Amino acid sequence: MLKIAKRNLQWWAVVLAVLFMVGQVICDLTIPTLTSEIINRGVVKQDLSFITHEGWIMMGVALIGLLMAIGNIYFAATQAMKVGKNLRAQIYQRVFRFSEREMSELGTSSLITRSTNDVVQIQNVIVQMLRMMIQSPIMLVAACFLAYQSEPRLTKIFLISLPILAVVIIIIMSMATPLFKSIQKKTDRINLIFREGLTGVRVIRAFNQDDYEQERFKKANRDYTDTGIKAFTLVSLMFPVMSLILSLTNVSIIWMGSHLIANMTMEVGDLIAFLSYAVMILISFMMLSMIFVFVPRAQASAVRVNEVLEKPISIHDAPKDQQLKLDLSKPASLSFDHVDFRYHGAERLALADLNFKVKAGQTLAIIGGTGSGKSTLVNLIPRLLEIEKGEIRVNDQPINRLSQHDLHSLISITQQKAVLFTGTVRSNLQFGNDQADDEQMWHALEVARAADFVKEAGGLDAVVEQNGSNFSGGQRQRLAIARTIIKKASVYVFDDSFSALDFKTDAQLRMALKADPQIKQAVTVIVAQRISTVADADLILVLDEGRVVGQGTHAQLKADNPTYQQILHSQIQEGDEAHA
Repeated sequence: MLKIAKRNLQWWAVVLAVLFMVGQVICDLTIPTLTSEIINRGVVKQDLSFITHEGWIMMGVALIGLLMAIGNIYFAATQAMKVGKNLRAQIYQRVFRFSEREMSELGTSSLITRSTNDVVQIQNVIVQMLRMMIQSPIMLVAACFLAYQSEPRLTKIFLISLPILAVVIIIIMSMATPLFKSIQKKTDRINLIFREGLTGVRVIRAFNQDDYEQERFKKANRDYTDTGIKAFTLVSLMFPVMSLILSLTNVSIIWMGSHLIANMTMEVGDLIAFLSYAVMILISFMMLSMIFVFVPRAQASAVRVNEVLEKPISIHDAPKDQQLKLDLSKPASLSFDHVDFRYHGAERLALADLNFKVKAGQTLAIIGGTGSGKSTLVNLIPRLLEIEKGEIRVNDQPINRLSQHDLHSLISITQQKAVLFTGTVRSNLQFGNDQADDEQMWHALEVARAADFVKEAGGLDAVVEQNGSNFSGGQRQRLAIARTIIKKASVYVFDDSFSALDFKTDAQLRMALKADPQIKQAVTVIVAQRISTVADADLILVLDEGRVVGQGTHAQLKADNPTYQQILHSQIQEGDEAHA
């Protein structure tokens, strides 16, 4: 929590918040003294002019206290909101630097909870820090001093009531704190199930698993609810107990004070002032106890937020003095030099001894069975994963010597799952090239065979709903391909991006890609499951369990590679084999 406060709080604003709070406390403590004076010297002596004079002073003090409270609240609230804003921005920026390894370790649902619920808990406690945490101890100490000055004999009552209050708070908080910590993890669980239910609603319905998913969510929701009820019941129990102790304390003060007044050793005004100080002492103690409610929960949230902000990043840019400058004059090329890759914590290599090179104008196709490492291989090109051994070069420059920003400017990629953003067709294409004009956009759509349905949908300003849900799977893929094409790059990667297209559209799209002048000057990498998609590639890699078991053209692999032949026979009838 202190780390977050140091990084994000503006200390001049914190100082002002403290000064305003000190001013408010002084004003609050002055009013009982003025009340005592009015009663002792004004009411008892029936001095109306003194009552009026002191009354105006009291109003002035109360007004100053109000202004001080407003100043404190303003700085406390603005600082808390700024901390929340900064933390959300820092988490968002940090997540963009994460590799797939960090993302899988933390989990998407947990990251959402950390950037929302956990940040809110931190905001709440910062407000309380700049309000209760400053006000309570100052008021407690000052009220005790003034109460003792007013009547030392009555302060003995606090020697009984305050320890009882402390014991009650310690018992309740020791039981409630673990529950508050567990609530955060249970929130992650609810978010995970809810998110899975939203994204997989069609699958759930298709398999008639509605009841199962409803029960799964109910179980997590019930667990969260039960824990919350226990935690807040314990906290709520603290208030009636404190009210009882406060009432008994006031009764004791009045009982003892009345005897002192009767014996003429104490004035009525002093008893009223002492009662006010007693209320302040007990309220300050109650406010301090509330800190024990907020702080443990916020501390748990701060640990989770810091875990994101301090998470070691597995992929780093080379030191500035070792980085290569981006050389756009070099012809496009892509090469793997005996590359090995292993997932974090895995015993065996996911990819082993990858060794090939393709030049500008050539197409590299990657084919293999499910789990053979095709997508893993293409994720190595933009350095989304870090290799264990060997070297990958783009345009004859080692990618680990380029900054990630420069490397990504050389590569344009369509991921296995077509991702579209809420907005319009135009705004989605501008992700690839924000300087593209309408002519370039329509050209990219023509190449991707997406122009016709975009025109029917309303043109470049046609609405794209969340995840592109208003388009079919094949249409989403073609829009994603158009976004990839519109970016001027040295390497174009299509990771199983034609899987939702029919054979005719697939063939037309690949022919358009080959004919496009911009694509001709670059390297094209295609990952596919279908032989027809890769058959005309200049170089085909056949992967099996992370190893290259075949490398060559379609004709060469068809003639002498068993794995390729097996894939070919599984997709084409023997009578049609000659056409492949």
